[in-house]
Amino acid sequence: MKLHRPAVSVYTVPTDAPEADGTLAWDSTTMVIAQVSAGEATGLGWTYGSAAVADFVRGHLAPLVEGRDALDIPATHDAMCRSVRNAGRPGIAACAISAVDIALWDLKARLLGLPLARLLGVCRERVPVYGSGGFTSYHDTHMAAQLNGWVHGQHIPRVKIKIGGNWGREVTRDLSRVHAARQVIGADAELYVDANGAYTRKQAIRVGHALAEQGVGWFEEPVSSDDLTGLRLVRDALVCDVAAGEYGYDLPYFARMITAGSVDCLQADATRCGGLTEFLRAAALAHAHGLEISAHCAPHVHAAAAASVPNVRHLEWFHDHVRIEDMFFDGALDPTGGTVQPLTGIGHGLELRTDDVAKYRVA
Repeated sequence: MKLHRPAVSVYTVPTDAPEADGTLAWDSTTMVIAQVSAGEATGLGWTYGSAAVADFVRGHLAPLVEGRDALDIPATHDAMCRSVRNAGRPGIAACAISAVDIALWDLKARLLGLPLARLLGVCRERVPVYGSGGFTSYHDTHMAAQLNGWVHGQHIPRVKIKIGGNWGREVTRDLSRVHAARQVIGADAELYVDANGAYTRKQAIRVGHALAEQGVGWFEEPVSSDDLTGLRLVRDALVCDVAAGEYGYDLPYFARMITAGSVDCLQADATRCGGLTEFLRAAALAHAHGLEISAHCAPHVHAAAAASVPNVRHLEWFHDHVRIEDMFFDGALDPTGGTVQPLTGIGHGLELRTDDVAKYRVA
């Protein structure tokens, strides 16, 4: 069955409050949605990023995808990756490939009448999640309400907040917020932090020792993810797990990070790295090196694939993306109890509420 030319649309959604981390601030999020059809079925994929991703899908990838066999995803994925040699894969091109690849997997499952998790093969029926938000722009009462909702409301036993405010220049406030978070969630819940690469190497080590006093078990991007030596130095100096990988746009990126000994748990984002095809390869690469993998953001993209991966640790229930995916799709998952179960419906089980979200469409 032959693929029709992919369609693409762009939506920009204002945040429900100002959001910031250690190195960036934003007040809206842009979602680029790709839809690929064959026969009577349509697959749905998406990424978060620049509206330019849609232009790349329309102008570069769509003519390449059209007419290929809908079931032969590896061939289509390989053709897309080869075609961007001169354009450059990291960034816009990789996000465009990712959105189309995710749509292709959803389409294949729909053509076969299967939940995507069943098509991939289920390793676990429930996938652990962690609540993620706690932006540096939040005041303490806002952060407390969010954490309380996850841990005591939805009974999610692991949560993450942002630290590294103002490029690492607010360490006293960072540590105060970590202490406040621990007070809210109690002694039994797991507490994670994400510095988004804001700290210097030795600064991250000093902060990491203070974090240990609050039982923080996950320190994400304590230094820039481009600084593989720095990540390894921090990892070797601290008792908490060091994680990174969300900015991986291809498999060699993950190979370099793993072989450098930079992380205790690899992160990968299917909306950036090349879709579910490359996410599954990254998971296998991590497994071969004795590491777990954690799915970064866009939880409804990752849920089915995470259920098929034996070495998955968890997926990120990221406030910004969860809010948008709940607004945009029928069939959104319920994380109550700390897990999601992506085994119902056909494909990834989501349907776009086209009319309801039309007001957010910008292209």
